[in-house]
Amino acid sequence: MIYHGGTEARSKLLCEELTEKIIGAAIEVHRALGPGLLESAYEECLCHEFNLRELAFKRQVPLPVEYKGVKLDCGYRVDVLVQDEVVLELKCVEHLLPVHDAQLLTYLKLTRKRVGLIINFNVATLVRGGIVRKVL
Repeated sequence: MIYHGGTEARSKLLCEELTEKIIGAAIEVHRALGPGLLESAYEECLCHEFNLRELAFKRQVPLPVEYKGVKLDCGYRVDVLVQDEVVLELKCVEHLLPVHDAQLLTYLKLTRKRVGLIINFNVATLVRGGIVRKVL
């Protein structure tokens, strides 16, 4: 919290409202399914939840690599792009590693988006170690 002259003011995060909605949808999916499924199952259910919550999204968005002015298809894809603002990288791994952070940051650079989330569904409690927020 930031305090100014006795009044409490909270600094606003970039895309805060949207990321809260995304995290809420992910928590709902995780509560229903728990850990242990394939990433594709969580992606399908999360996108269904986005539909129910009327959040616009695109799945498996091609992500060309631009090299010396040429866009090259190297097979990269953004798992989910929500409202053309937030990049989601979905995982089902035992532990998130620094390489996952690097992957999301690279995807943010390539898409020219500012905010991204890594959501690891293979955890006991999603809000404890299952969500990473990155901003460029």
